Amino acid sequence: MGGYVHIAARGVGRLSRLIAGSAGVTVTVLGVLNTHTSDLTAPPEGLPPAPAFALVPAGLALLLQVVPLTTGVAGRLRAGAAAGFALAAAILGCLALDRHPAVAVATLLSGLALACLDLRLPRRVGAVPVRVADPLLLGAATIALVALVPRLFAATFPSGQEPAGVMPLYLAVGLLTLTAGAILARPEAGPLRTLDQSGPRTAVRRLAPALIAAPLIAALVSAFAVRTGLSRPAAAVSTGAILAALALLGLLAFLVRTLDVADRRQRRLVAELRDRQDFADTLLQSMNEAVMVLDANYRVIDVNRRWRELTGQHDDLGEPPPLPPPGSGGDWLLPRADGTAVPVLATMAAIPDAAGAPRGYVATCVDIASRKEAEEALSEHAAELERGNADLAAALAFKNDLTSMLTHDVAQPISSIASLAELLCADWADLPDDIRLELAQKIDKNTRRLIKMMNDLQLLFRLDTGAVTARRVPVPLHELARSVAGADGQVEIAIDEDVAALADRGHLAVVVENLVKNAVTHGAAPVVVSAGRQPGGTVLLVVQDSGAGIPEDVLPSLFGRFIRGAGLGLFIVRQLVEANGGSVRYEHASPRGARLLVTLEAAPR
Repeated sequence: MGGYVHIAARGVGRLSRLIAGSAGVTVTVLGVLNTHTSDLTAPPEGLPPAPAFALVPAGLALLLQVVPLTTGVAGRLRAGAAAGFALAAAILGCLALDRHPAVAVATLLSGLALACLDLRLPRRVGAVPVRVADPLLLGAATIALVALVPRLFAATFPSGQEPAGVMPLYLAVGLLTLTAGAILARPEAGPLRTLDQSGPRTAVRRLAPALIAAPLIAALVSAFAVRTGLSRPAAAVSTGAILAALALLGLLAFLVRTLDVADRRQRRLVAELRDRQDFADTLLQSMNEAVMVLDANYRVIDVNRRWRELTGQHDDLGEPPPLPPPGSGGDWLLPRADGTAVPVLATMAAIPDAAGAPRGYVATCVDIASRKEAEEALSEHAAELERGNADLAAALAFKNDLTSMLTHDVAQPISSIASLAELLCADWADLPDDIRLELAQKIDKNTRRLIKMMNDLQLLFRLDTGAVTARRVPVPLHELARSVAGADGQVEIAIDEDVAALADRGHLAVVVENLVKNAVTHGAAPVVVSAGRQPGGTVLLVVQDSGAGIPEDVLPSLFGRFIRGAGLGLFIVRQLVEANGGSVRYEHASPRGARLLVTLEAAPR
């Protein structure tokens, strides 16, 4: 349907330009024919030929205006020639300004209108620009019509008493033809642009020619009645006036009806617009997402109910909060009126106009606070699972280490005890007493070793479960070391009597016993146990042997839970020292040997 309308509009445009070109040729011919003659109907005496000659460039200007528009040099030459001919017509018309003002003004207006045919003045935004030629053409046509009226009514007057004309007939007809041609030269602009519209203004524009033509038609009717003898002059004039009045009344009635129809249509359109606005407002307010509408300058136009609930702003919206740039979105923190922020999924979209430029923006926010809480709970649960997996891995490692220790460190004394007991039972009668005593002592030594290992395991389990608590009291280190070393001649005590540590006595006894035993078993005599006060209110307890020292590859796991061949001694030492608020470390002795250093809090003097 739109294609047919477009084709029809193009056809009408070509026809109107063809008629306009014919009007230009007609005006040019009128000017040429009347340049050297006074008038076709005896113009007023003394009329100069200049106004008639002015029709020639005016007609040429109109003819050039309807030539198909071109670009480049040819288009600029055509436009310049048309403007030059039009200005020449206006100048030639001005030459008669002192003797024939009406002719001069009408010709001047026509020439200027042709020169400014494509010139438009800007108006307010959204309004149609005003063409400069329209009021000029209207003025020229009005002067020509006024000049024709006396000649139309001349037949109704007695012979010799006809009214004098202000313009020759050929000039009036030429100017009217020029005006009509200028209007038809640009059908897409000027008065013809409203032929496909509706409304009160369009109705007035359509009726304007009829209102102007009504008195002219009445004058023609009166002249025809007098010329043919159908009526007397007075009766003819009355009849024409009555017909004109009736025509005007009919036209006014049509205008009133058009205005009434337009008013009803406008009311209907306003009602439909209000219904659409109410529907849009209802739709906006009923959305579950928080929506803010902004103009092109990021000023707040409107928000919905959910936005007010989400932000806590119920009165003055003020400036919009920080939002993502247009065309983007993601997780965002939307500030609230109470100073807090709510996590949302925010998006910002531009509203383009017909040219594609943004005429506004729509910000949409979806509350994701519950989703964030679920994500945090899931993250916490995953962290708990990770910790549980770590504990499970530690427990599995503990089980493997314990199994390895039981199969090596525990199995060895049990195997020795079983072998020695079997030998005693089998050869008891044949063995001398000293051999029996030696075998029994070996069984006792392995049994004590096994008991010590079981006690260490029991203490290890208590340490892993957190069941070991330290009851710290002042403990004299010289007395403790002496009681642990006993009569062992391999151990030397170098501790002053007044040196005391603040620790659990039972824990500290186990620590010293394990350190001395480790030095005696894996090091070499002599083993020296020393202690002394240090700056900062601490006591340093040192157990040093004279062996080869601890290999470098063993140092990283020296105080680990299980070391093959070393038992649980050093691991228990570290756990008990740390339980009493101290620390333990290893140093190489000089020139050789191993030094195990325990730092504890000093007891008050």
